[in-house]
Amino acid sequence: MNIEFEPTRSFCYKFGRYVVLQEAQQLPDVVGGEPFRLTELAQSIIDKYLSPEQQQTKIKKAQSDRLDPIHSIIKFIVSLIAKEQEIFVNLGGGMFRAKTVEDVPDEELEESALEDGDETSAEFEGWIYAFSFPVLVKPTEPFPIKIGKTLGNIDDRVASQCKGSAIFDNSVILGRWQVKRVGPTELAIHNTLKAWGKWRENVPGVEWFNTTISEIESILKFVAQK
Repeated sequence: MNIEFEPTRSFCYKFGRYVVLQEAQQLPDVVGGEPFRLTELAQSIIDKYLSPEQQQTKIKKAQSDRLDPIHSIIKFIVSLIAKEQEIFVNLGGGMFRAKTVEDVPDEELEESALEDGDETSAEFEGWIYAFSFPVLVKPTEPFPIKIGKTLGNIDDRVASQCKGSAIFDNSVILGRWQVKRVGPTELAIHNTLKAWGKWRENVPGVEWFNTTISEIESILKFVAQK
């Protein structure tokens, strides 16, 4: 892999996230479930790509006179991302191990299968939900609404979708409907709204439509009759 070294914090972030963490997840010992000390693992990968001189290059901390060496910044970023995104199981004391199926709740496995279009999970009973943000809501005309599906808790699902986004307002759930075949039902709603020219293409994320709750409910009522 050709790494173009830059003595910047942006480089440290990208290197930590897209080189160190991605390579760490593919190491045989990690895949095999062996416990490991993340900082030591990260350092071994850093050594593979950066020279000692590059690693010791110091960068000024934002809004501070402190200078930090690049290898320390990368390891801090790797640890931070691993904990925030729960990439590994945190054993404490700086020790981690790879996740196994037993570490993932059944609800998450089902959600993943549903998102991947698994035929069996598409037949599950679940929830159709619609949410937006207060600044976008209009009382008498169409406005941007995200329409999705879940097998679990709607509030948790919406919160996870908004997490990490550059959003400066709390989402508001506008509707929730329990349906028997959640996958095909969501697809029917999306396709109908797309046929009506309601799909918002050039927006962050997917499943956003210029519509109203009454339009969504009318489609749901029609689908339920089939």
